[in-house]
Amino acid sequence: MDKTLVVMAAGLGSRYGGVKQIERLGPDGEILMEYALYDAVRAGFNKIVLIIKPEIFDDTKELFGDRVEKSTGIKIDYAFQTPDKFTESRPDFAARTKPLGTVHAVICAKDVITSPFAVMNADDYYGTEAFNVMASKLDELKDAHDAAMVAYRLKNTISPFGTVTRGVCMEENGLLSGVKETYKIKLMPDGLIRDTSDGEDGPVLAPDTLVSMNLWGYHQDILPVMQRYFEDFLVALPDGDNKSECLLPTMMGDMTASGDISIAVLNTNGRWFGLTYKEDKPGVVKDLMQLHEAGVYPPTLWNN
Repeated sequence: MDKTLVVMAAGLGSRYGGVKQIERLGPDGEILMEYALYDAVRAGFNKIVLIIKPEIFDDTKELFGDRVEKSTGIKIDYAFQTPDKFTESRPDFAARTKPLGTVHAVICAKDVITSPFAVMNADDYYGTEAFNVMASKLDELKDAHDAAMVAYRLKNTISPFGTVTRGVCMEENGLLSGVKETYKIKLMPDGLIRDTSDGEDGPVLAPDTLVSMNLWGYHQDILPVMQRYFEDFLVALPDGDNKSECLLPTMMGDMTASGDISIAVLNTNGRWFGLTYKEDKPGVVKDLMQLHEAGVYPPTLWNN
């Protein structure tokens, strides 16, 4: 069965202060998403879709796109997330500078997604186990009512340099029973992890709390459902709202609550790392080098 990896790389990178999706981090100048592509291909994914901003298309191809195609024999399909797409009902948002969210990102690529697919962020390292369990699960998805997500332990997903946003997940009998998009999760000096949305003394979150890192698995029949959900979201936006985003964790939480979807929770004890802040970069470079040295990855990812 064909399996597609969809990479969302159209974010502004506002907290990081640049185009973090194309930062060179590996020993041969690899960028972070290349590790996901490498792991996914080894796990059995045979199609790749990159969702990017039009202005980084040339950089993406030059930095890694062309060599990934050459090394794997897999043609990369590029899709552009721009605010004029699927906003016909609200032309006032067609020139918005902030992206409209991860649901919007996926439907911007719907014309090139023709098989069961996994969706991931471009600036996250997920680990080899995540793609292995996801690849196996995609074979079991039958229609739009079936989905999956890879869950991580909160303690393995935080940055020491500032707050992060995570989809805090509730699980029941191996299925997702609820998800709450939680902003401003912060590792405190005393080692506690708190939700600081309403202040530094916010509620403490357990280190083993399951969270979503936007690694979701779907049958391709979900795409028109996503489009309808986004259209409803857009219609409901107040005039002048230039910040709200239509997010996959929120959509999955709503559909779970309404009984319209069954989402298998695929647990992993793997450690996430990624670029949220500039200060994260040295640690990510070190972690990747250690993975190469340990033999998880060859000295360079691709045969140049």
